[in-house]
Amino acid sequence: MEGTKAYATRSLVVITLLMMLCGGLTGVGLYFGLKHLLQVLTPGTGAAIVIPGIDVKIMIQSLSDVAHSVEMLLINYFSWIVPSVAAFCLIISLVLWFVLKLSVSSLFANDTNSSTVKTLQDLPEKEVKKEYADQKIEQERKKRIFLHFLSVLQREGRLLDFFAEDLSLYDDEQIGSAVRSIQEDCKKTVEKYLGLAPVIDEEEGESIDVPSGFDPDAIKLTGNVSGEPPFRGILRHRGWKAAKKDVPRLADVRDPSIISPAEVELE
Repeated sequence: MEGTKAYATRSLVVITLLMMLCGGLTGVGLYFGLKHLLQVLTPGTGAAIVIPGIDVKIMIQSLSDVAHSVEMLLINYFSWIVPSVAAFCLIISLVLWFVLKLSVSSLFANDTNSSTVKTLQDLPEKEVKKEYADQKIEQERKKRIFLHFLSVLQREGRLLDFFAEDLSLYDDEQIGSAVRSIQEDCKKTVEKYLGLAPVIDEEEGESIDVPSGFDPDAIKLTGNVSGEPPFRGILRHRGWKAAKKDVPRLADVRDPSIISPAEVELE
């Protein structure tokens, strides 16, 4: 990729310089050609233009309008012709560079793919299988991370057991005592590993100032949001952040979808 970028930059510079050189030579030739033509077409020289093959002579006196036009071109040459030639050469340079870049990029891509395939083919079969197995294990670990903390809450607070329970079979008093126990266990687990703390340590319902340069991930603005900070508003929720990050060890399991294992008591 870096080689492709370097080649593209060098090729753009070279193509632009060559086209500007060609444009400069063309401009010089055109300028002196127009001056010579103006001298030929100047009335009173007694010269004539002969069209070969048909023996037709055009006297210079009848070409005064043409001479006037050529003179106007020479007068405005550096303000009209030179910028036009430069712009034309620049456009042609960009078109040529773009076409060359596409061709070279596809060539580099084909070489890269060929070398990658060749490298994989050159590897021993055991190494290829090991590399594939390591990648699969890493993917499974990443999937496991999403369910990890939920498994901790289940292990220490029986949270999923509570979610799966049919509460319609119990009275409100029984549900209240069960919820209290689960809430206490889950709260202890969260405090143990995360140590929750408020993002804004103020009482909800109070008016607070939101300074300029605030973190939008830490403070969410609602209501009539307009203008630029600082803002003043009412704190509706203090938010939560982890005061500590004592993450429990991530256990390796065969099936990353397992949150909590089944328990079987042997007799």
